[in-house]
Amino acid sequence: MDTTFARYDMAKAAIDELERTGTGFRIMRVTVPGMKDLPVACKKLIEEGGCDICMALGMPGPMPKDKMCADEASHGLISAQLMTNTHIIEVFVHEDEAGDDGELAGLADRRAREHAVNVYDLLFRPGRLAAMAGTGQREGFADKGPAYEK
Repeated sequence: MDTTFARYDMAKAAIDELERTGTGFRIMRVTVPGMKDLPVACKKLIEEGGCDICMALGMPGPMPKDKMCADEASHGLISAQLMTNTHIIEVFVHEDEAGDDGELAGLADRRAREHAVNVYDLLFRPGRLAAMAGTGQREGFADKGPAYEK
């Protein structure tokens, strides 16, 4: 699930990453105009399309109104998760997270791909996520690492 408002095709990157797994699962892509359209579109994919999980990809702009819209979309995605008892992985890249367009594109690509792996792991390898608990993973940026040594 992605938006036309985004300045990078994050869905293409996520789909490419998922197709590398070769598991043969079905990927459904739906594109909506903006972030606030993501919650209902994800809910429809789950309830009407039979999806087991969704990725909601969006790119909020740098203005206060953009941040407010992203927050509203996020609340809607949480509500849709609770209404459907299904994971919706929110993958937002805020334009002001990067210094220039090249950096923004790289961040969007990495974050979409890394979250695609998270989606795969939630469905097929949940033990892999448990093994990474407390390791400070950061999608799109370098991982922070644990706060203490075990």
